[in-house]
Amino acid sequence: MHGKKWIGVCLIALCGVSGNALADWKGKGELGASLASGNSESESANAALEVKNTRDKWTHTLGLAGNYGSDGSVTTAERWEVRGQSDYAFTDRAYWFGAGRYEDDRFSAFEFQSSLSTVWGTNRFAEVRETGESEDGVILRGDMGLEHQLTDTTKIVDRFLIESGSDNTYVQNDLGLEVTISGSLGYQVRHNTDVRPAVEKTDTLTTVGLIYETK
Repeated sequence: MHGKKWIGVCLIALCGVSGNALADWKGKGELGASLASGNSESESANAALEVKNTRDKWTHTLGLAGNYGSDGSVTTAERWEVRGQSDYAFTDRAYWFGAGRYEDDRFSAFEFQSSLSTVWGTNRFAEVRETGESEDGVILRGDMGLEHQLTDTTKIVDRFLIESGSDNTYVQNDLGLEVTISGSLGYQVRHNTDVRPAVEKTDTLTTVGLIYETK
């Protein structure tokens, strides 16, 4: 029952990308099936939504993602992520941006993971990270995205994220093949260097689904 409700909410969100309420926003949404391995072994549904708005010198980006699965009446996978970033261009070279990320994965090494970061120009300031294991502290964060257009309707996309602190290093890489309006195939690897006993350090997520993107 919870899975059906969750999928319904995701469908409404994806349809909303092209609605009048988000007329000034560009975005893409994805809905499909997935196979997870590592700390969570399951067949599940997944959804992702990313929207972006550029006005004058401001650019705002918001991303949502979720993965849910069940085996009969037992929940076997439940992971939610929300991230946002605001960029401001003072000149062609001078800029500022602030970014935040929150992840809640019932089957990971932590109750939750979150980070806040800010960059002015080329100088990266300290970032604050909070986790359910009370390992708050200063971390270094790197985030890089790459897109390569193969054909008019097909492209390869990759996003690499690393958050490193004194107690743990979190690495996430999202690699995908996207076909406009048709479908997508993705493979994600998540790795933590410091975990509790009997908890695996690496989780993987394979997804297959439909994708819709506004231009």
